[in-house]
Amino acid sequence: MEMQKQLAPQMYARIAGICYLLIILLGIFGQLVVRGSLLVPGDAAATIANLTASPLLWRLGIIGDIAMHLLDIPVMIILYLLLSTVNKSVALMGLAFNLIQTAVLATNKLALMVPLIMLGSTEYQAATETHALHEQIMLLIEVHNYGFGLGLIFFGCTCLAYGYLIIKSNYFPTLIGILMAAAGLCYVINSVVLIVAPAVSSFVFPILGICLLAELSFSLWLLIKGVNLSAWENRLKKSAGFKSL
Repeated sequence: MEMQKQLAPQMYARIAGICYLLIILLGIFGQLVVRGSLLVPGDAAATIANLTASPLLWRLGIIGDIAMHLLDIPVMIILYLLLSTVNKSVALMGLAFNLIQTAVLATNKLALMVPLIMLGSTEYQAATETHALHEQIMLLIEVHNYGFGLGLIFFGCTCLAYGYLIIKSNYFPTLIGILMAAAGLCYVINSVVLIVAPAVSSFVFPILGICLLAELSFSLWLLIKGVNLSAWENRLKKSAGFKSL
C-alpha cells in the first residue's frame, strides 16, 4: 500500500511529462514546420500557391494542433493534482486559465480550416475575384495569429500560477519554478505587444525562447525525475494537517 502511494505521484508526473513533451513537439511542427514553410509574409500569391500545392501538410498541421490541445487535458489535470497540495486556490486558478487558453486556441483552428474550404470550392472561387480571394485568405491567417496571441495571454497567467506553486512546492526545483514564472511574463508581454503595438511585435517575439526553455525543462524533469517523494509526502502531511484544523 505504501509503495502504491509512492508510485502514484511519480506515475502521474511521468504521464504529464510525456504529454507535455509531445505538446511542445507538436507545437513546433505546426508553427515552424508547417506554417513556417508554407506561409510567405507579405506575399499572398506565393502563400496561396504553397497551400494549393500542399493541402495535406496544412491539414496535418491542423490535426497536430488539435492533438496538442487534447494532450493538454491530462497535463492540466495532473499538474492540478500535483500542485494543489501547495495551494489549492492558486492551482485551481491556474487550471481555469489553462482551460480558457485551450478553448481559445482550439476554436482558433477554424481560421486555418476556412482557407482550405475556400480554395476547395470552385463555386466560391468563380464568384470571387482572385485578388480578393487571396486577401481574404491572408486575413484569416492573420486572424489566427492574433487568436494565438490572445490564447497565450491566458497561458501566460497559467505559467505564472504554476511557477509560483513549483517554487513553493519543495518537490520540484526552484529554478524550474522561476523559469515557468518568467515564461508566463514573456507570454503575456509578447501577446499584449502584438495586440497594442503590432509594428514592434517582431522585436519582442524572441523573448519566447525563454518560454521554450522553461517548458522543455519542466516537461523533461517531469518525465525523467518526477517529484521528490520525501518532500511530496511532507507537503501532503502539512496539507492534511491544515485541513484538519
